[in-house]
Amino acid sequence: MSLDDFFAYDDGTDTRYELENGELVVMPPESDRNQRIASILFAYFLQAGIGPECLRMKTEVTVLGARATVRLPDLMVLSDELAIALENAPRSTVTIDMPPPRVVVEVVSPGKKNIDRDYRYKRSQYEARGIAEYWIVDPILQKVTVLTLVEGLYETAIFEGEADITSTLLTELAPAKRLTAAQLLNP
Repeated sequence: MSLDDFFAYDDGTDTRYELENGELVVMPPESDRNQRIASILFAYFLQAGIGPECLRMKTEVTVLGARATVRLPDLMVLSDELAIALENAPRSTVTIDMPPPRVVVEVVSPGKKNIDRDYRYKRSQYEARGIAEYWIVDPILQKVTVLTLVEGLYETAIFEGEADITSTLLTELAPAKRLTAAQLLNP
């Protein structure tokens, strides 16, 4: 399936899909726990001073790959420039001709396919797309992995328990406002 086919696709249901290497992949409904984690992070970013116009949940992002691929992250932090670009877009999709999101967050769901998708495939796709930070929030392993783009490659920092989550974005926004892995993982 091409990007144009994907954007035109409508099966008459509310089913959400990602496009992975030209193939439709059904995105099952999120668990309550995963939704609460994404909501806590959304609220934290709001309180830290990110305007609602720069926060998105379930907005698509087109990534680079051998074939057409569109991801559906749990949460994104947009730059002001990207928020403006999306204002008049016909669909809530960050396309290749738009700037990349500043941060993409994925909350890991159970299952080997989901784990591989979040830790392996999305990592390389978000890295190639130039997304400055990719957060993998893993309630299964009780850890938060923050990947920060440095000279085109992601560097990894892992946070568990009462460890303060640190990142370039958090340092810029609210260096004194703590967010621990435990606060995020155990809503």
